Amino acid sequence: MRIVDPQTTLVLVGLIRLPRYRFMSRKCDELQVVTKMHAQYVRLFTDERGISLFEDKEIELASGFAVPPAEPLHFAQFFDADNSFWIGAPTTWKGEESHPTPRRQIFITVRGEYQVTAGDGALRKFPAGSVLLLEDITGTGHSTRITSADDCIVFAVGLRTEQ
Repeated sequence: MRIVDPQTTLVLVGLIRLPRYRFMSRKCDELQVVTKMHAQYVRLFTDERGISLFEDKEIELASGFAVPPAEPLHFAQFFDADNSFWIGAPTTWKGEESHPTPRRQIFITVRGEYQVTAGDGALRKFPAGSVLLLEDITGTGHSTRITSADDCIVFAVGLRTEQ
C-alpha cells in the first residue's frame, strides 16, 4: 500500500485528533480510508524538586472496541479508576492559594472554564472538553481560578494509588 493523499487533521471536542490518510491497494484500484486516532490530555505532576509542572501527553487509540454488528471503535486503556464524582465551582470560587491535589484524579471539563497555575508559574486554561490528569499530590501544588462567565462543572475520576 502507498499513501495517496494525506488530509488535514480533524479535531473532535478538542480532545481527539483524527489524521486521515488515503491508501491505494496494489491488488485493486479501490480507495480506502484508514484512520489513526490519538487522544491528548495534560498531566500536572510534582518533579523531584517538589514543584508542580505541566506535561502534554498523547495516547494512541487502537481499533477493535465494538459489539457486532456495529463497526469497531478506537480505544485505549487509561488508568484504573477508584470512583467518579461531579465537582461544581461557582464563578466566585477562591482557589488562588497554592495547594496540592488531594489524590490522583482526572478532570474532564463539562461546562465553563478554569485556569491552573503550576508551581513553576506556567498557566493553562481548561475549557469544556479538556482533560487534566492531576498527580501533584506533594510539593508546592498549584493554584486554580474560574475564568468563565458561567459556573464550572467538572466530571472527575478518582484514580487508584499507583503500586
